Amino acid sequence: MPGDLAGLEALILPGGESTTISKGLARHDLVKPIQEFAEAGGALLGTCAGAIVLSRASRNHPVPTLGLLDVESERNAYGTQLDSFVASVDPGGSEAWAGLECVFIRAPRFLDPGPGVEVLARVDGAPVLIRQGRRWACTFHPELTDDLRVHEALLDRLE
Repeated sequence: MPGDLAGLEALILPGGESTTISKGLARHDLVKPIQEFAEAGGALLGTCAGAIVLSRASRNHPVPTLGLLDVESERNAYGTQLDSFVASVDPGGSEAWAGLECVFIRAPRFLDPGPGVEVLARVDGAPVLIRQGRRWACTFHPELTDDLRVHEALLDRLE
């Protein structure tokens, strides 16, 4: 419920199914409260479907988004559930993300990041982890590995 956002410093929009998440946010009158939470400085992390919902727009059977990250998301960009895979981030990026394993399940792809969006990690040249201020998004599922760096980085930014 909208009142449940009071007192939070950070909010994670998880993976799942972006159509269902988008409809649930609208049905429970959470769109505007989440946007206001972000505008007031609350930190956000969207993973997979949550990243789609945070983006400015979505492609490939578009869903309503919150417009909180200046990037477009292409839904199911890597194929179906059967096309799921694990890949390490590209070498040569930030040392902070070296060796990070990414679990992709019907994953989106980030397209056209705006000038305020920082690409933190890539896989096969495509952005997979981005940040715009206190708003983070990843096209993979960091919760499905034992590597806590994505969640730790979000929490570190709260201090």
